[in-house]
Parts: sequence; C-alpha cells; structure tokens
Amino acid sequence: MQYDFDAVVDRSQNYAAKVEEAILHYGTNDVIPLWIADMDFKTAPCIVDAIKARADQGIFGYTWRTPKYFEAIAAWQQKRNGWLPDTEHMAFAPGVVPGMRMMLTMFTQPGNKILIQQPVYHPFADVVNNTGRQLVVSPLKRDENGRYTMDLADFAEKAADGVKYFILCNPHNPVGRVWTHEELKAVGDICVKHGVRIISDEIHSDLMLDGHKHIPMASVSPEIAAITTTCIAPSKTFNLAGLQSSTIVYDTVEHKDAYVAELKRMDIARNNCFSLVATMAAYEQGEEWLDQLLVYLSGNMRFIREFCAEHLPELKPNAPEATYLCWIDASALGMDDAALKKFCVEKAGVAFGEGSEFGLGGSGFLRLNAACPRSVIQKALTQLETAVRSR
Repeated sequence: MQYDFDAVVDRSQNYAAKVEEAILHYGTNDVIPLWIADMDFKTAPCIVDAIKARADQGIFGYTWRTPKYFEAIAAWQQKRNGWLPDTEHMAFAPGVVPGMRMMLTMFTQPGNKILIQQPVYHPFADVVNNTGRQLVVSPLKRDENGRYTMDLADFAEKAADGVKYFILCNPHNPVGRVWTHEELKAVGDICVKHGVRIISDEIHSDLMLDGHKHIPMASVSPEIAAITTTCIAPSKTFNLAGLQSSTIVYDTVEHKDAYVAELKRMDIARNNCFSLVATMAAYEQGEEWLDQLLVYLSGNMRFIREFCAEHLPELKPNAPEATYLCWIDASALGMDDAALKKFCVEKAGVAFGEGSEFGLGGSGFLRLNAACPRSVIQKALTQLETAVRSR
C-alpha cells in the first residue's frame, strides 16, 4: 500500500497544541507551526482501524494490559534494533519525561548531581532543576561542518565528580546525531567506572534516516546494560503523543518494581483503552507505513538543505541522521535570540523551535519540525526568504 504524506491535514479542529498553544509562546496562532515535535501526518491506517474497532465496542472502562503488549514492544526492538529487552524489566509510563522525573525523585536525593549534554531537549534540564537536583552540563562539540560529537574528556571530568545519573539523548534531539557504538561505549564505560547510572531517552530511535542504524545503549555491553534504564515510545514514530503510551525498560527488576509501586500509589499505572490497542497495532502492523515515512522525511531534509543553499544561504541546516527535526544555524542573520524569534513570527509568519531553549550551544539556532507535507515547508521557507530579503 502506498501512503500519502503530501496530503495537508487541517488540524484546526484537532485541539492540536502546536496550533492552539502557539499564542502562549509566540503571541499569535497566525503562524505556520513548525515548533512542537509531533507530526502533521495521519498515523498508520492499521492504528486508526484498531482505535475505531475499540471505540465501536462502546465501553471505555478500566483497561487490563495483556502480556502481549510488552511482548510486541520487545519483538519490535529485536527486529528493528537487534536488542531483545526483558519484558520483566518493562513498565508503562504516561510519557518519557514524567518517567524521568519519577526516577530522579525515587532514586536520587535533592542536591544530587545529574549530568546532561547540551544543546539538548530542554525538559532534561527542567526535570533536574524542578526536582531540586543539581544540573551538570557537558557541552557537545560542533565542528566546522556543523557535526556534533561528545567531549569525552570534559564528560569524564564531570562524571567523576559525584554525578548520580547521566541522561543520554540517543538519537539526539535537536542535533540529529545517531551515536555510534564506539561513542556509546566510550561514554558508557566512563559511567561504569565512576558509578554513574544512565537514563537513555531513545524516543526517536525508530526515526533513522538515510540508512543510519540505531544502537540501544543497553545493547552495548553487559556492564553498561547493568546501569542503563531505557525510555521508548511509539509517540514520535507513529504520531501518538496524545495517547500517552511510553515504556521504560529498567536496569533491574527491583527498580522496575519500585517504580510500578509508585505508579499504583498515584493510580496512573494503567494504559487508557486506546493507547493499549494503538501501541500493539503500531508495533505489530505499522512497519510498512514507517518505512515509507522515513523515505519521505529524508526527502524533506534534502529539500530544506537545497532550498536554503539556493535561496537562503544565510541559514545553515544540518543533515540529521535521525529524527524529523532539522537544526538550523541562523547566526549569519546577525540577530540575538529574542530578535530572531520576533523576526520569524512577525515578519515571516513561522513558529520555529527556539535554539536557546536547548541550552549551551543553542543560541542563534532554529529547530524546524520537518514532519509535515513538503508544501508546508516550502511555504514556510519562502515566507522566511521574503522576510529576509525585505529587511
């Protein structure tokens, strides 16, 4: 079956946060919304069919999670990534970030040091700061070609200074790196040496572009697996963020059991009835849709680079190895971050993700969500080109 990713979907009646909440961040909803990381594509028909069939039953009571649920997730990981996680180590989470927050509050103490690598998904810093833990940052290094690598010397120095947890973004949001086995082993071995446990956010791990291969951190070595908790979800892959159906694969059964007990105390341990069937349908039947999506996303990324090279040479978009997020160096426009945001919104009518939100190394950058029809990207970049030429 051929899926149509060029079709423009009207989300004005979708209660979509990226449409309705733009006014809270940009002062208007009258913008092309390329900021929040969800897709403007309809999800795989097999998922829609599963949700419709469940809705047709007409009863939406408390939902029991069948063992087949975690078995489907494990089988997907084995097929796509060569990693077979133990279902006994798996737990439901309403989202990756809520799961991270619970882990920090349960397994660390106020004032403990938590290490991240910026620029990175900004909720990493938020969950550390909002739980009273001490944020430690090891900045990524960016070369003259715009490619990012880990600063292992800096990382090792900081990891040795009493850090309790390292939150890894694998693959990386927003810079689009797919970390190699060598990179993951190097940083993982540092954590093993210094007794630093790892939370590996692998929510974008299915969105591999141009033949790149995801390597789960927990698959790198037995020693690293023993200290690594992995966060995954179908939400980015299949555009299901509104269904809240993440999975945490814990390093130990004891940590998993303690987490699940806390979920039960909070009475949030169950899937809702739609997230249950949607997740199972995604992992059991959604692969063909995903493979076609990845081809389309790769084409979108090439289009962005080619458009900017020809029409907007002031912008330097990266070539992401994964994710549907394009990281664009806009520093040549000569604006500070506040002015850049104002210019994009008021002059170009486009809402990008603000690079400064992602911490050290993010100033002067824009994050463009390319998971939308190519015509929408073309319209946004054309409006930006017009605004730049009219300065």
